[in-house]
Amino acid sequence: MINIHAVMTKSPILILLSLGVVSALMSVGGLASPAETAPPAISEKSSSVEPRAGINDSGLSSPAGIVNTKSFDPAAATKAWLATVPQEKRQKSDRYFEGGYWLLLWNFLVAVAISIFLLESGISARLRDFAERICTGSSWLPQFPLQIACYAIPYFLIVGTLGFPLDFYEHFVREHQYGLATQSFLPWFREQWIGFGLTMFGGTILLIALYAVFRRAPRTWWVWGTVVAVLFMTVVVVITPVFVEPLFNTYKPITNPEIRNPILAMAQANQIPARQVFEVDASRQTTRVSANVAGFLGTTRIALNDNLIKQCTLPEIRAVMAHEMGHYVLNHGAKLLTYSAIFIVIGLALTRQIFDTAVRRRGVKWGVRGIADPAGLPLLVLILSTLLFIATPLLNTVVRVTEREADAFGINTAREPDGMAKVTLKLGAYRKLDPTPIEEFIFFDHPSGRARIRMAMEWKAANLPCVEIVP
Repeated sequence: MINIHAVMTKSPILILLSLGVVSALMSVGGLASPAETAPPAISEKSSSVEPRAGINDSGLSSPAGIVNTKSFDPAAATKAWLATVPQEKRQKSDRYFEGGYWLLLWNFLVAVAISIFLLESGISARLRDFAERICTGSSWLPQFPLQIACYAIPYFLIVGTLGFPLDFYEHFVREHQYGLATQSFLPWFREQWIGFGLTMFGGTILLIALYAVFRRAPRTWWVWGTVVAVLFMTVVVVITPVFVEPLFNTYKPITNPEIRNPILAMAQANQIPARQVFEVDASRQTTRVSANVAGFLGTTRIALNDNLIKQCTLPEIRAVMAHEMGHYVLNHGAKLLTYSAIFIVIGLALTRQIFDTAVRRRGVKWGVRGIADPAGLPLLVLILSTLLFIATPLLNTVVRVTEREADAFGINTAREPDGMAKVTLKLGAYRKLDPTPIEEFIFFDHPSGRARIRMAMEWKAANLPCVEIVP
């Protein structure tokens, strides 16, 4: 799933875009983490004698030896699982995740600084004037859409250039420092350009549509703007898995029946119309495990990355894939689009009031004439970025709740509690396993490792036979 926080550094287009992508693209990034969905609970052999999909066992075996149903304590079992992670690894993952708290702040401050700079320096107004000059008298294209495009393209280039240093540190330098990235600079930079090109293209189209609304409905633009944004997000959500993701990775059918068949069996049992399981070559970019079930109207696709196959056992893979199927079966994509629409309409209603007040006070100095003036785009970005920053705990909570639901679906489908616990610990390489409640509320868009293992152990306690002998 796309990280909501990444929105803070971008333009309003990406703000709206990301909220939509967050909805259905619970895939390669965010939903992948759910890899902690469920391990074999009733299967007495699954905790230690697990067939491995790709590599040797990492040594994370069930902390319990002989488990009696009456004496099995989920809280104690959760602590036992967490205790299997060496202290130095816990400290490293905590440093990485806590560093993200500061990056959230820095991304917000950079977005604010760029917006203020474009307004106070008059650059935004000059871009608007430039667009009006070169488009005046154009006979081969409608003048207004062309003006917006001529403003948007240099705007994106300026914002992308000014934001690149922080983006480079966050997504390249820091990822390599923690051993999470595998790409050298040139391939990474090439993919950044592809992503930037797609953003500029899609963002320009969205801006043209939004500014047409601003122009025709100056008083109710926040209502119609929400409609345009949601429609745009829906299109993005539908086309991204099929047309965009293959630009960055290669998808090939999995032929190993030990991996493929159990996944297709779970899909069939849950009426997911997929006939193949695809492997994604994500290892050329990252060491993270991920998977997703996405698609619409005949495009449904089940995919898992090669890191998941190489690093996890078969029960762990089943746990991850059952979690991903939970998102699909429970219609989380549509639900998150609906939640996004609610957040957007509230955000745009507040933005209308703040924007009008700011233009009355400083519009002459900034050269901003009103909401339909593209020179006011940095002001929109400034307001929306601030509202999103303030709403971070609420946005994270909405996503975290859907992840919790997918965890519950996954563990009941895969029936792999120990597998869920093991893959949760593996995700702990870049996710803080045991945060404070306030940390989890503010910063976590997925349940914490502790919460996920506790769910798995409670499910295990409820489903154990009288005596379970674990080799």
